[in-house]
Amino acid sequence: MAIVNDPKRRALGKGLESLLPRREPAAVPRIQAAEETAAPVVAVAPVGKPLEIELDKISRNPFQTRTTFDPEKLKELAASIAASGVVQPIVVRALGEGKYQLITGERRWLASFEASKLTIPAIVSEVSDEQAMEMTIVENLQRADLNPMEQARAYKRLSEEFKMNQNDMATRTGMPRTTVTNYIRLTKLPLPVQQRIESGELSFGHAKILSAIEDPDRLMSAALRVIGLSMSVRQTETYVHGILNPESKEKQQKLIPELDPNVKEIQNQIQQAVGLKVKIEDNEGRGRVIIEYKKLHDFDAILDALGVKR
Repeated sequence: MAIVNDPKRRALGKGLESLLPRREPAAVPRIQAAEETAAPVVAVAPVGKPLEIELDKISRNPFQTRTTFDPEKLKELAASIAASGVVQPIVVRALGEGKYQLITGERRWLASFEASKLTIPAIVSEVSDEQAMEMTIVENLQRADLNPMEQARAYKRLSEEFKMNQNDMATRTGMPRTTVTNYIRLTKLPLPVQQRIESGELSFGHAKILSAIEDPDRLMSAALRVIGLSMSVRQTETYVHGILNPESKEKQQKLIPELDPNVKEIQNQIQQAVGLKVKIEDNEGRGRVIIEYKKLHDFDAILDALGVKR
């Protein structure tokens, strides 16, 4: 699991342990692998102690907030598991009849299949649906590569399926309430914008600012401009402020990214040639050259510089 130094995430230091119910040890079944014995042999172990559970006895986590896994990273993890085994046990809950449901550790579970393992170390925990989903969200919050939209939809599920308010979600997951609010707002963005957040074209910071635009068409147009000009979050903030406050046109002019040094040099050369203020707006090879003049005499100078006959 990746270690994140973001101060906002330090509140998560309580970790998954704080969500695991503290109960007296109870006996749970352990179904041994087929090659150990021809007949089913049941062993018992206390809750909280890792057991070796057959992979095909475990079903996927219905509350998993992640929807995609990097195939290359999964192969790397599988190679590591094949060589050294699973270092950190997954967490499951018993479903009865020797079946289990995954709570946390889906990547380790999938990679173990790819590594041709038969069993995986797992901690069996007695938790409710709500607790299982909380544990999944907290685990994913502690991962640096979690997709913002996946997290946003998880918070929305907590709200809709478990009727949790934003204060409860903030307390349970260790996140500021304002951050929870901003994540949930992402789920109200137009689908094409959500897709660009998932693809990484827009960051959580960009999306949070863009969500202030209520009109879907204007929002989509603004998102495409932010992507096209590779705006920073600060530039996006100024840009959106200009959209919401049309009188601040001056601020919008500052949004154009700094010119490539070569383009800037050409701009200076043209400026010296015509003796007037010149501005080049370039966006990946496309743009325009603007020559400003204040008097008719200046306009005549432009025509002379261009060799235009009058």
